[in-house]
Amino acid sequence: MQHLKAIDMAKCIGCYSCVLACARLVHKTLSWERSGIHIRSAGGLSTGFEAIYCLACDPPPCAAVCPTEALKPKPGGGVIFRSNLCMGCGKCVQACTVGAIHFDGELNKPIVCVHCGRCVSFCPHGCITLVKTGKKQDEK
Repeated sequence: MQHLKAIDMAKCIGCYSCVLACARLVHKTLSWERSGIHIRSAGGLSTGFEAIYCLACDPPPCAAVCPTEALKPKPGGGVIFRSNLCMGCGKCVQACTVGAIHFDGELNKPIVCVHCGRCVSFCPHGCITLVKTGKKQDEK
């Protein structure tokens, strides 16, 4: 299994290429809001940027509060999002301890990073990457 990691945010220039890659390739839109990763200023241009994304909690608190099991825990941390089961209650947004889940009011669904890595190759400075974890996705 692999998880997304921000490995060197000191190099980040705030170009939002990773955000747009996720929105376009994963969520099939160009909306800044519909991305599983968000970049924001760490307090001003001179202080750099920080990446906000799912930290692959194990167990994930967002999945624990989901009444329909639309968010299913992945072995080793993180979640699988099953949109067809989501009723749009937003409990997952409130349960996320790092503020990584964003609620899309138009779709009435949460937007969460599922560690697919589609954003990684779009970062021009190598600030984010996928790292291998100890468990394989199919282990129980």
